[in-house]
Amino acid sequence: MKVIVTCGPSYEPIDQVRRLTNFSTGELGVHLSNQLIRAGFEVICLKGSGATHPGPAEQCQLNLFDTNDDLLGLLQQASETHEITAVFHVAALCDYKVKRVEDDQGRSCDSPKIASRSGALTIHLEPATKVIFRLRELFPQSIIIGWKYELAGTRAEAIDKARRQIAENRTDGCVVNGRAFGSGFGFFPAMQSLSEYGNKTELVDSLTRWLRESLRLAVR
Repeated sequence: MKVIVTCGPSYEPIDQVRRLTNFSTGELGVHLSNQLIRAGFEVICLKGSGATHPGPAEQCQLNLFDTNDDLLGLLQQASETHEITAVFHVAALCDYKVKRVEDDQGRSCDSPKIASRSGALTIHLEPATKVIFRLRELFPQSIIIGWKYELAGTRAEAIDKARRQIAENRTDGCVVNGRAFGSGFGFFPAMQSLSEYGNKTELVDSLTRWLRESLRLAVR
């Protein structure tokens, strides 16, 4: 059974030497990939090229991506060439990409490397491709788990956003963490109650057991 794990950050270019990106090492997705391999799954790890955490294990099929659109292309290719049992969408993707860059006179800056002498710049952003919204279309029969990392707001608001992600993207569950949620991680299987885990090891062990049990129940 083949499982996809996305992990690490994407980036969106400002010019050919500067970029927008997220803070993400890829560590959690690598740990999850390795645990799934140990449990007997075939894993395709789609890892952001900016991730700094080493791995995953050699038994894993590893492909690197740069932008959100690069990742979407790899996912589409996987959907066309493999029967995918589950997708764990751990990657920390950019919410915005650069629409245009202007100098302080309102002139467009489209050089491969915008000169520092251009002075003050205004960067206009637009929404980047929302990969999670496309997953159900690509993998209609697969188990899909998303992630919600929240810094601002209350714990209740973070949990509500996780529930909303499941409903809006037709996923089968969501992992929630971040300062708004509090310490550790929460996991919501769709239509079930929240389970909490103190660290990454506990989380990836539980997700692996949950996947195996879900598949066992599905073939009854």
